Amino acid sequence: MELHNVWFVLIAFLWIGYFFLEGFDFGIGILTRLLARDRTEKRVLINTIGPVWDGNEVWLITAGGATFAAFPEWYATLFSGFYLPLLIILVCLIIRGVAFEYRAKRPEERWQRTWETAIFWTSLIPAFLWGVAFGNIVHGVKIDSEFEYVGNVWDLLNPYALLGGLVTLTLFTFHGAVFAALKTVGDIRGRARQMALRVGLVAAVLALVFLLWTQVDGGDGKSLVALVVAVAALVAALVANQAGREGWSFTLSGLTIVAAVTMLFLTLFPNVMPSTLDADWSLTVTNASSSPYTLKIMTWLTVIAAPVIMLYQGWTYWVFRKRIGTQHIADPVH
Repeated sequence: MELHNVWFVLIAFLWIGYFFLEGFDFGIGILTRLLARDRTEKRVLINTIGPVWDGNEVWLITAGGATFAAFPEWYATLFSGFYLPLLIILVCLIIRGVAFEYRAKRPEERWQRTWETAIFWTSLIPAFLWGVAFGNIVHGVKIDSEFEYVGNVWDLLNPYALLGGLVTLTLFTFHGAVFAALKTVGDIRGRARQMALRVGLVAAVLALVFLLWTQVDGGDGKSLVALVVAVAALVAALVANQAGREGWSFTLSGLTIVAAVTMLFLTLFPNVMPSTLDADWSLTVTNASSSPYTLKIMTWLTVIAAPVIMLYQGWTYWVFRKRIGTQHIADPVH
């Protein structure tokens, strides 16, 4: 396999890991308003991701850096054409991180409520916009012969991309509800399972329509297999959730995200950004990649660094694996 194909697979892996981990992360942030009944339960939900949310975002940084180094033409066209939605996502992630850290710094109810509102919106907006962005990447955008995006922001708000945004929003919320059921005890655990059922049914319908649309638009046999796996895993996750098997439900909801994102990249390859103006103007793994020498150096660095980073992050999840409930929330001391 040529190195530019290897790096396409590696970048796909990084995005899959990011959506798997940040998916339930965003879902928990959304559920702080939809699931929690009081401030103590909001603290319980926030504490379930407190030790890991910043580590989850490392996958995004790595995916962006890998795209910049391995496919500079892709990076340039993507960030110039999608400048506004990506800027909104970046601002949301910055505010979200500040909200997690600052929420408990003062005891006033208004102060804490403000930051809790920020956590909700800065979780919901990126969860939606990532689906819109990837919907446009897979479906294609207006790229000219100079590999420059010549559309406008309204072109990005097409039906296929908006449906993709609704899919990621509902799927991440379902993933987060299952994670909340897995990580909590008491009454909130039961309500998280009920929330997972309601949101999961909506996500299943939207995901089925979106993935079928993707398959008809440009899929093949491999993407069809990924579609079947995604749908079957989502149905199985709903069944496991109803049976109270939160561990299996979380694993299967994660498999749904893995299979769905895999299908998108299978449909995309060998393009990285298709042009809707002329197929010959599409960015591909060949015409958008760096030099073979650059890719070779990057490959060796990745072989050395990636296992260490993944082992460390896995160890973090193991250390903070226990369930928590309202009885574990101490009164704040200021």
